[in-house]
Amino acid sequence: MQEPSRCGFVAVLGAPNAGKSTLLNALVGTKVSIVSPKVQTTRANVRGIALYEHAQIILIDTPGIFNPSKSLERAMVSAAWQGGAEADMVMFVVDASKSVSDPKTTKLIKRLGEEANGRPAILVLNKVDKIAKEKLLQMSIALNDLYDFDATFMISALKEKGTDDILRWLSTRLPESPWHYPEDQVSDMPMRLMAAEITREKLFNKLYQELPYGLMVETEEWEDFDNGSIKISQLITIARDQHKGIVLGKGGHARNWKKFWRHAYT
Repeated sequence: MQEPSRCGFVAVLGAPNAGKSTLLNALVGTKVSIVSPKVQTTRANVRGIALYEHAQIILIDTPGIFNPSKSLERAMVSAAWQGGAEADMVMFVVDASKSVSDPKTTKLIKRLGEEANGRPAILVLNKVDKIAKEKLLQMSIALNDLYDFDATFMISALKEKGTDDILRWLSTRLPESPWHYPEDQVSDMPMRLMAAEITREKLFNKLYQELPYGLMVETEEWEDFDNGSIKISQLITIARDQHKGIVLGKGGHARNWKKFWRHAYT
C-alpha cells in the first residue's frame, strides 16, 4: 500500500543568530534564506520547501525574536509570531553554545507556551559542536522543563549534521494532504525579491564592520536574454546620505564592485 502524501507548514522560531536561516537552507538543500553575522538579517517570513519521501515540508523562516524598540523591529517580531500562528507545528531553534540560563531564551520559550495553542512543537539545539555533551544534556533537560516539546534534536545546521533526523520526524507527522507546490520548487519567494535579498546579504557580509543596519535593496528591472543570461537593475536605499560613501567607497573606486557582483550570484 502506497504511503499517503503529506504536506504542512512548520514555523522556524528563535532568538537572533540562533541559526534559523542556516537550518532552513540545510533542510531545503539549497539557499533560499540569506545569512549574515548581523542580527535581524531576516526581516520578513521566508518560505522554503523541503521534500522527504512522501512529504512536502513548507518551512517558514522568521525574523529573530527579541525585545523591539523601533517600529520596524516591532513589525519584524510581530511577523515572527504570526508565522508561528499560521503553521501546523513549530520548530524552536536555540543556540546551544549559549548558557542554559540565558534569560532571553527562557522568556521566549515561556511565550511559546502562550502562542503555540496546542500545536506540536520541537526543540532544536543548534551549534552542538561548540558545547560539551554533558552540558548539552543539561540544557535539553532544562529547556524541556520550561515547555513540553514533542521532540528534541541536537544538530549543527552549518555542518548539516542531524538535519535529516528532523526531516524524517516532520515527514511522518504533517497532515495527510496533496502537495501545495511543484516538486522542483524550493521557495515561494519571487525571483526579483530573492535577487534583492541576495544582494543585501552580500552587502552585509562585505561591509559587516562598516555598514549601518538601515539598508534596503529593491530590484527595479529584470531582463532575460536568449543566451540564458539576465540583466538585473537594483536600487540600494540607505538611511542617511553620509552612508553613501561606505557603500560606494571613495569616489566609487575604492571597492572592487565588478568582482563583487560577479560572485554575488554564484
